[in-house]
Amino acid sequence: MTTPLRIAILSFAHTHALSYVNALRAMPGVELVASDPDGASASDDAPRGAALAAELGVPYVETYVEAFAWRPDAVIITAENARHRDLVLRAADAGAHVLCEKPLATSVADAREMRDACARAGVTLMVAYPVRFSPVFRDARAQLRSGRLGRILGVSAINNGKLPEDRDWFTDRALSGGGALVDHVVHCADLLDDLLGERPATVRAVSNSILHDERELSVETGGLVTLGYPSGVIATIDCSWSWPMTSPTWGGVTLQIVAERGTITVSPFAKGVAGHDVEGETWSPVGADLDDLLLAEFVAAVRERRPAQPDAGVGIRTVEIVTAAQRSASRGGAVVELT
Repeated sequence: MTTPLRIAILSFAHTHALSYVNALRAMPGVELVASDPDGASASDDAPRGAALAAELGVPYVETYVEAFAWRPDAVIITAENARHRDLVLRAADAGAHVLCEKPLATSVADAREMRDACARAGVTLMVAYPVRFSPVFRDARAQLRSGRLGRILGVSAINNGKLPEDRDWFTDRALSGGGALVDHVVHCADLLDDLLGERPATVRAVSNSILHDERELSVETGGLVTLGYPSGVIATIDCSWSWPMTSPTWGGVTLQIVAERGTITVSPFAKGVAGHDVEGETWSPVGADLDDLLLAEFVAAVRERRPAQPDAGVGIRTVEIVTAAQRSASRGGAVVELT
């Protein structure tokens, strides 16, 4: 009989924690425990802590000390961005494998420290980039790698969505590290990293807070990032919180890839069933559940004692891009070179 895999969910700060718990509960041979000690001090009214754990049907402990005392084989970190580093270091010290919500960290130095700590401990450090597992993206990548369309010339990437108003920490710079540039650039940057297989040489970005200006937020709500690659590829990322708050879904990722002999559009969230109910528009996506695919890879990697993808390396490279974009935007769109 296979020994159950013990996984601790550390924090309910990120809304992805809910779908992760639901997916893991459906997996055979997985035992869960959750802890969310920072939930009680959150400035919003979003469900957190023991009450949310009970709603999700997962055992709960009050502190991270208790969570690690449970001796988990692995942890999933869905805390506020600024708290990722300390939790990853604690997990490495405990010998637990890690799936960390994106972005890996709020600084490149922290991200590198996290990678090194996990490497020394011999544990996996995976970053939660579920869109990479989209069958649509994987099919496009296979077509491009076959050479049928020739060399990639450019990519126009979009990751727009709603302002995450139900979780105040997303717009608290001290906890999030920034606004739309932090929240939405990294998903597209991960796909570009996997698709192109090279690190950008230059980053240029502009941003503003025109969107949702009535809320007087301290972080950017809109931005555009331009990446220049050594091969000559130019990629842009529109990362704005531009969808109306009445939208039935959070947003979506789309890549328009231009190659020498054709173009490919990758839009993993485009298919669904639209309608209306008493509260307005509705949207039910169809197709593969990307969180399920992400977690299946993480659980398999832990059980097979192998590295998981996306790994800390791409986590660091995407944080480098975000950090450079923030620096460029603060300088009025000046080009920043990645050394």
